[in-house]
Amino acid sequence: MHAVASVEAVAGVGLTGDRNARRDGARIDSGEGNDVTLIEAEEVEALARSGIELAPGESRRNLTTRGIRLNELVGKEFWIGDVLARGIELCEPCTHLVALTGKALIKPLTHRAGLRADLLTTGVINIGDRVEVKA
Repeated sequence: MHAVASVEAVAGVGLTGDRNARRDGARIDSGEGNDVTLIEAEEVEALARSGIELAPGESRRNLTTRGIRLNELVGKEFWIGDVLARGIELCEPCTHLVALTGKALIKPLTHRAGLRADLLTTGVINIGDRVEVKA
């Protein structure tokens, strides 16, 4: 995983170039909540204060947010810049993430590891775009 300044978000598919999206515009792992994953920067920082540091991208989430509680977005539509998304479920830590990082993440990140969401519209997401609940 690597940081980019902007990325195309494709409704019902995910982020262009994401490891889970195919070049033909379909998802490899189709189903609700598989378009994009988000994690709060505040949770990554809290984890670091407890002694477990994650490098950028090591959480394996697509987008890192700041200033919004992602758990509160389950079942809600929200904007990521000009792209409309719907929160589907919490993105809980798993043994695969532990194996990839070599870090004991399950207990400290349970109910704090982010959000799985579907993309409802297509557009570009840029660094610094606000995440806001749809009015």
